[in-house]
Amino acid sequence: MKYRIPASSIPAEQTLPLRVAFWLLDNPRLGQASSVKRFAGNLLKQPAREGVVEAQSRLGQMLCRDCGNNRDRRIGLEMLRQAARAGDRRAQLELGRLCSQPRINEPKQARYWLEQAASQGSHEAKRLLSRLPLKP
Repeated sequence: MKYRIPASSIPAEQTLPLRVAFWLLDNPRLGQASSVKRFAGNLLKQPAREGVVEAQSRLGQMLCRDCGNNRDRRIGLEMLRQAARAGDRRAQLELGRLCSQPRINEPKQARYWLEQAASQGSHEAKRLLSRLPLKP
């Protein structure tokens, strides 16, 4: 059974790898380097496996956007699904965006996840929803 843990309930000594990974990825200059992304991804793996929603969301986004092989993309999609089910708005938005692309082409799933993100206040999700074809 999968379980989800908010980062706020993790002991402080275990959040350091998360904070370092997020800082590296959010740094405009460092966050674009593939070696930095690889290092940050390694820092996020264990917390994501343990059910930390923020780690699942960020690692899923990295794997879907930056990896060239299908295995990593499948793992990334599963991480995003877990985080989106737990209510992570960024994961819901990314999953909706990915499902609306021709590679995945699941318009019902795209609509569902974008509606979830929009209900949490995502303006980007509302914009993407307006571009999707109407429900059949």
